[in-house]
Amino acid sequence: MDLQEIRKDIDKIDREISHLFEERMKLTYQVAAYKIENGKKVFDKQREDEKLQVLSELGKDDFQKQAIRELFLQIMSISRKKQYTLVKEEQKDRLLTAWKEFPKGFKKVACFGDKGSYTEQAMEEFFGDDDIEGINKKTFSEVIEALQSGEVDYGVLPIENSSTGGISDIYDLLVKSNAYIIGEHEIKVEQALIGIPGTPIDKIRKVFSHEQGIMQCKNFLKQYPDMEVEVYESTSGSVRRVKEEGDSTHAAISSERAAKYYGLEVLQANINQESNNSTRFIIITKQRVCMESGKKISICFEIAHESGTLYNMLAHFIFNGLNLTKIESRPIEGKKWEYRFFVEFEGNLKEPGVQNALQGLKEESNAFYLFGNF
Repeated sequence: MDLQEIRKDIDKIDREISHLFEERMKLTYQVAAYKIENGKKVFDKQREDEKLQVLSELGKDDFQKQAIRELFLQIMSISRKKQYTLVKEEQKDRLLTAWKEFPKGFKKVACFGDKGSYTEQAMEEFFGDDDIEGINKKTFSEVIEALQSGEVDYGVLPIENSSTGGISDIYDLLVKSNAYIIGEHEIKVEQALIGIPGTPIDKIRKVFSHEQGIMQCKNFLKQYPDMEVEVYESTSGSVRRVKEEGDSTHAAISSERAAKYYGLEVLQANINQESNNSTRFIIITKQRVCMESGKKISICFEIAHESGTLYNMLAHFIFNGLNLTKIESRPIEGKKWEYRFFVEFEGNLKEPGVQNALQGLKEESNAFYLFGNF
């Protein structure tokens, strides 16, 4: 056959498929109406699995069977996306209580690291002139514990670095903590080698820092193979340790701010390999609240370890016109090769598209967490 004739036949079939698809979608509206009227869930996994199995058997060979399965998997997914838009407001889960502005007045805030830490700097810059009492904690977990016990109103933690990526421990803690993100703040990070005043760099034999500080300065450290690197609780805590030990062969990787606080010397400034090195910090609370003016949403979900499940979850962002800005995966404890997915996307909880996407994501996941709108 002539190529143009083949294409005409394909165009004809495509028009027929489009018409049949529209007819099918009209019927799904009737299904949605019935489900809404009777309080049933949109997603019926057992029904869809059974139907996919029957349809795939219509294929003549393994390739055709898989192709038919994938085709109808997407058709069903698209149908669900539309059905979620029809769900009545009273049937949708309540999300978060919105604040028009951040509450004024005295606040207790826990931040990670010793005095002089970047997290402490982020805390002071975010809360500005507010009347706050900052409480320094040595570990990420201690910040969460202080929040859960009521010792503090808010916590400040680093969550992502522009050079080394997401801080995995924080993601795991968010799931366990039932905390909500109320804000974020970015700090330009300029790591420095800090030691006892007057110490030549070539005399340093041991360097302490948090693992993030070490990763951000790995190129600098490669230049000094005689320096032994030891991971410590925090960058600022490493400076405190060098100060307390008073050993001139020891140094720390931290901020010039920490060096000044502990009265030590910056032996070399700006040793991180990326000149635009920055860290993003989150401000968390145990209150179920968000900012009314929030422009970014943070969530987490768990899904079945099956072909196409992640694709279908991400389709909720596509069909609701939402811009996904970050996705991070973390292994689920006790489940080999199964993962949680941490996602951030642009939007506000008041927007219909956001509500539809969250409704679908929650219904189609094994577990779902909403961390905040900030």
